[in-house]
Amino acid sequence: MISFKTKKIAGAVLTCLMLTFLAGCGSKKKAAFSFPPPKVTVSRPERKDIVDYLDTSGNTQAVNTVQLPARVEGYLDGVFFKDGDIVKKGQLLFRIQQNTYEAQLQQAEGAILTQKAALRYDKSQFERYSKLYAQKAAAASDVENWRYQFDTAKANLVTARAQRDLAKLNLAYTRVVAPFTGRIDRRLVDPGNLVGAAGSNTTLAVLTQISPLYVYFNIAETAVPPYVNELRTCSLNKRDIGRFPVYIGLSTEKGYPQKGYLDFAASSVNASTGTLLLRGVFPNHDGKMLPGEYVRVRLPLGKKHPAILVPQAAVQYDQLGAYLLVVNPKDHTVSHRNVTVGPTKGYSFVIEKGLTGNELVVTQGVLHAIPGQKVIPVFAKSSPKENSKGTTK
Repeated sequence: MISFKTKKIAGAVLTCLMLTFLAGCGSKKKAAFSFPPPKVTVSRPERKDIVDYLDTSGNTQAVNTVQLPARVEGYLDGVFFKDGDIVKKGQLLFRIQQNTYEAQLQQAEGAILTQKAALRYDKSQFERYSKLYAQKAAAASDVENWRYQFDTAKANLVTARAQRDLAKLNLAYTRVVAPFTGRIDRRLVDPGNLVGAAGSNTTLAVLTQISPLYVYFNIAETAVPPYVNELRTCSLNKRDIGRFPVYIGLSTEKGYPQKGYLDFAASSVNASTGTLLLRGVFPNHDGKMLPGEYVRVRLPLGKKHPAILVPQAAVQYDQLGAYLLVVNPKDHTVSHRNVTVGPTKGYSFVIEKGLTGNELVVTQGVLHAIPGQKVIPVFAKSSPKENSKGTTK
């Protein structure tokens, strides 16, 4: 039989177990309601004056490109540049054998002297026979003959002078000079070769002007800025240069660091693509850009205007479009806010509709920000220091 003392001990142990169990349940229930709301990073939308841009692509083209031909026949006597050099306007590039053309020039000069002598003689004879005819000592036919000889001598002198000018021109053509400053390609003919032969067109090299450069690009007719119509309907003068800026960036560059200006817009829209061709001019003093390159183009669409911007990480998307998670500054409750997103500005989106600019927008921790639930807002380090009530310290 179980003694009274044993029953008393067992009852005490059971009581302790029950109390321990009840205490544990109570602590679990208390712990379930002790978790604080999650922390999320918030920031206020940025108010900023911005310019809207149209981004597209284009390609560079040289302002001037010329194939340097041999304009007279002869043996190539010398080349006075290195392949790929930057050459100046008027710089000697090639020389064709000159002795033949120097001799032709001397021959032409001699012909002029001969014709001058003939002209003086014919003139004196015409004057002499004219006087004799007045004295009735010469026939009229003699006077007419010397008049003819005199007029012929004058015409021959004009022809001789023209032949001299042609000889000078041909001699000048033996020196091939740069018509403008630019980069010359490799030579296509080596010294010693016959160039400029009759019936052939010998190209000696290609010269390209690389400063400035043109950039051609197309924009949709529905996106044409109003000032482009002004560009199409008026001719630019010096005071208009720079009125219509445009920016470009190479594939190796970030952003659009190079600034130029518009100087041309096509007179009609391409019917097959619905686009308008525009052209920008860029200095390219350092020769960094080359003709034929593809570039990114940014065209300003107007003047500065106020806008509201939020970080790109804050914008979420669902079946209804873009939305933001907004924290109520009073009770820290999260709400869902549909917005209309505009163009990007750096690492931010322009919000065209849906924000006033005074909201607290969740930028990090969006998975913890559940609409209808409370959170602890923490302001981003880049934002002004604010307390949990949303006031700036």
